[in-house]
Parts: sequence; C-alpha cells; structure tokens
Amino acid sequence: MKKVWLYLENGTYLEANSFGAEGTSVGEIVFNTSLSGYQEIMSDPSYAGQFVTFTMPEIGNVGVNAQDMESAKAHAKGMIVRKYQKRYSNFRAEDSLENFLKEHNIVGICDIDTRYLTKMIRDEGAMMMIASTQISDKEELKKILASSERIEEVNYIEQVSTKVAYKHTHGTYSESKFEYEEAPKAEANIVVIDFGVKKNILNELVQAKMGVEVLPNDFKAQELIQRFKAKEIDGVFLSNGPGDPLVLKKEHEQIKQLIEAKVPMFGICLGHQLLSISHGYDTYKLKFGHHGGNHPVKNEKTGFVEITAQNHNYNVPENITEIAEVTHTNLFDNTIEGLRYKNAPIFSVQHHPESSPGPKESRYIFGEFLNLIKR
Repeated sequence: MKKVWLYLENGTYLEANSFGAEGTSVGEIVFNTSLSGYQEIMSDPSYAGQFVTFTMPEIGNVGVNAQDMESAKAHAKGMIVRKYQKRYSNFRAEDSLENFLKEHNIVGICDIDTRYLTKMIRDEGAMMMIASTQISDKEELKKILASSERIEEVNYIEQVSTKVAYKHTHGTYSESKFEYEEAPKAEANIVVIDFGVKKNILNELVQAKMGVEVLPNDFKAQELIQRFKAKEIDGVFLSNGPGDPLVLKKEHEQIKQLIEAKVPMFGICLGHQLLSISHGYDTYKLKFGHHGGNHPVKNEKTGFVEITAQNHNYNVPENITEIAEVTHTNLFDNTIEGLRYKNAPIFSVQHHPESSPGPKESRYIFGEFLNLIKR
C-alpha cells in the first residue's frame, strides 16, 4: 500500500495508507454509520463531492458486484475506513473494493483512526479536506485546499443527472431469486426528475405499480404541465441528489410552476428540500448531517418509530409548518423528516424509504404516492 496524506480545514494533518486510486482529491468529509452496504453508499450520487468516513471498522470483506450499484458509477471523492479487508468472501462478489475504487478513480484511505475523525466531525461539523498520494507537504496541501471550491459552491447536479430521458421498467431486486422482479401492471404514469436518483428508488416506484419515465434536471415545467393536463402523466417525483439545494436556481423556478399548476408531487431527500425552497422556505445546513442506515424517525400519523436510511447535510426550516403538516420527525435531533402540504397534492420525506443500504420499514411511502395520484 502507498502512503496517503490528509489535511483538514481545521488544521488537522494525518498520514495513512491508500488502497484505491492514486492522486490528489478535495472534498467535504462526513461520516456514515451504516453497518453494511459500502458499495451502495459509494455509488449513491448524493455523495458526490464528499469523503465518506465509515464508522464500521471492517470494510471490503464482501467485495463488490454489478447488481448492487445505485448508479452507473461511483461519485464520492474518497472512502475512509479503519481496516480494509483485501481478501473478500461472498458468493455474489465479482471483484475487490480496491479494484472498484481504482476503476472509478476514487481515493481509498485505511489504517486510520476513524473513531477520532468521527468524533471530530461530530464536535466541529462537516468540513473540507484534501487527500493525496502524491503530496506529503502540509503547507502545500493547505494551499491547494484553500484555493479549491467548497462543496456548496459546486453544482454537482449537472454532473450526476442523466443527459437523456429514459424509461425504467424493472422492479425491486429479489434476495431469494437473485434477479429483478418483473414489473407489475402500472396503475399510474409518473415522471422522475433526476437530480442524482438512486436505482433502487426507481425500482420501488415501479414495484409500487407506477410507470416510470426519467428526465434530466433541465426539465421544462410547462411541458410537464401540458402532459399532465392531457392525462399523459399523473404526477412528478423529485429525486435525491448531492450538494446545496439553494444553488439550484433554475430548478426552483421550474418546480414553482409545477406547484402553481397543482401537479401531484413526491420528493425524497434533495427533492424534499427543493419543494420547501420552491414554496419560499429556504433550507439550512446541519452541523454534520445525517448519514447512515440506523436513524429513528417517528411517523406522526401512526406513532410508530421507523428505523431509516439517511443521507443529507441540509434540512427544511421549522416555520414551514405555516403551509405544511409534519408527518415524520427525526428522533435524534427532532428535525423535520416528512411533510404533507396543506393546499396542494404534494408530500415529501427527508429520509430514504428505498434503503439500499438500510432497513425497509419505510417503503410503504411509495404506495402512498400512488394513492395520492389516484385521489
């Protein structure tokens, strides 16, 4: 293994070993508390621009395979683990995590105290960092980091969104048959706006009996409104995605038009945040965000606590209750996790009901979108 050097914007300078691609990379460091699913996390477009620190100490032991990809490629800037297991053992594995990172040009960092890094992020907040297998000089790393763009200054949606429209036609992956379920007959047709959509969100929408057409982020609201009025489509889904939602000015204006036309809409994660902004309620950045597959969320309607998958650094403001009802609440910090708008056929959640990785307790939410469309 080659050496890799890290410099964080709070002045922390560390040396570790590298097991992925070589080079120099700049991004925001966050931590993820999931116990499994490292491949799904690394291929989630919402992690574009970020170094993911895994709190699970042993990473790499089940290898990687093509079916567990959440998008066409891996998008994170880097992967930080306590111990990398080079020898993988799993009957579905097709290659090692090391080769996966090299293929996608991602820096892998190991033999480092991830507990120390996690506590630092928890206490000081998510921050920018640089990692390099080529540069060891602290002052040079500091200089490069200071001159680099911050994550909130980059429109990562332009990088991760599809460039061409397409239809998604298969359902969820069967863990017993080891293949994708055949799509059930669609009872409604929706358009998915791709801000960095995860594959399993599309799978769940299809499995919930919806015909799914995916459009790029540069969609035109008026075209969708005309298609809605002509009954060609029944609703619009706003996907997850990376970066600061306040950067997406063009998207705000298009979503406002959909709101005014009362097109039924459902948003997850970034989509949830964009709906808030488009209603006139700007988001704010959390100290270190929510990332992991074990976050408790209270369903305010049923009173049940759902264990959820999460991946976000931004949140909607408390005063949005002026126009929306809170449907879900995060029990770690009491932040808003779900909304149903009072005067429009629109609802959204901050967590990820499709999991991948994570528990599937919230997947019923996809069926709620179909019910909303039918009503």
